[in-house]
Amino acid sequence: MSLMSRIRGSARRLFSVWHARNLEFVRDRQSLIFTLGVPVALVIAMALIFGGPPRPLFKVGVLGPMPAVADYPFLGERYFQFVPEAQPAAGIRAVLRNDLDLLLDLRGRPVSFWALEDSPKGYMAGKLLLQADPLARRQSISGKATRYIDWLFPGVLGMNMMFTCLMGAGYVVVRYRKNGFLKRLSATPVSAFEFLSAQVLSRVGLALAVTLILYSGIGTVIDFHNAGSLALLFLVALLGSLSLIAFGLIIAARFASEEVVGGMLNILMWPMMLLSGVWFSLEGSPHWMQMLAQLFPLTHILQAARAITLDGAGPSGIALDLAYLAGTTLVFLGVGAWSFRWRPE
Repeated sequence: MSLMSRIRGSARRLFSVWHARNLEFVRDRQSLIFTLGVPVALVIAMALIFGGPPRPLFKVGVLGPMPAVADYPFLGERYFQFVPEAQPAAGIRAVLRNDLDLLLDLRGRPVSFWALEDSPKGYMAGKLLLQADPLARRQSISGKATRYIDWLFPGVLGMNMMFTCLMGAGYVVVRYRKNGFLKRLSATPVSAFEFLSAQVLSRVGLALAVTLILYSGIGTVIDFHNAGSLALLFLVALLGSLSLIAFGLIIAARFASEEVVGGMLNILMWPMMLLSGVWFSLEGSPHWMQMLAQLFPLTHILQAARAITLDGAGPSGIALDLAYLAGTTLVFLGVGAWSFRWRPE
């Protein structure tokens, strides 16, 4: 056989395999829909969340009733977002944690304000306020200011935990279903709830080990500040891992396609990563956005972790977050067991 004949034969075989793979993908409606639909859905979601006019540069909390701009012109400054605050203590804590750049008290005249001198945005916001209202009085802040890295570190650990729990648990079950392991397991007395519970408990050990290594290693390098109990922080990590893994198993309970599961997990992970407070605070965001964020387990993990590390909160201070994580774990496991499918079809 000549060299050209062998080349033509190899090209025909390559084309046949290429054509068959393309037909396989196109005929898999679930994979096709999610491959095309996930990017569109993410772009639309990001446009709804972050679209609109330019985002403000400074976030200012306001104590007292908000007067008209004509009565206090500073409230009309561009690129400032003014957020009502009910209690001075909560507002000052938000300034210390860099959730607010400045706290403005309009309940008397002259007005008072709190801002961190060593915060670039707080310093500039205070300067602009004094330029608009030279009579404004700067108040001292008692308490240690939170470095951004101290605020960010729990978010990074929580984000890594989310990826480890959702992606790891979901793909393992899908692989079991595709290679027929679940079909064989269905002939045993093991129930769907028992199988999923075992997967959760197996994965949670890995998630906690990875989180502990990152906390110990990175925390040593950056001198991370923790004002609370390590045991309580471990409990948050434990319940959070359980909730996230059970959340991911809901998706893996029925599907046998990696493409579909990958798309659905992305739909879950991106909103959580953007709205749960990993990178920035939702202080002053629209109310609907804050309510949506409260549905995500990652939001409660980060709220509880930051309350412990930054404020030294005890069990009573994070009881609602712990209850939510424990409750969602049971709910997600129940839904996953109810919708679980042993066979690919």
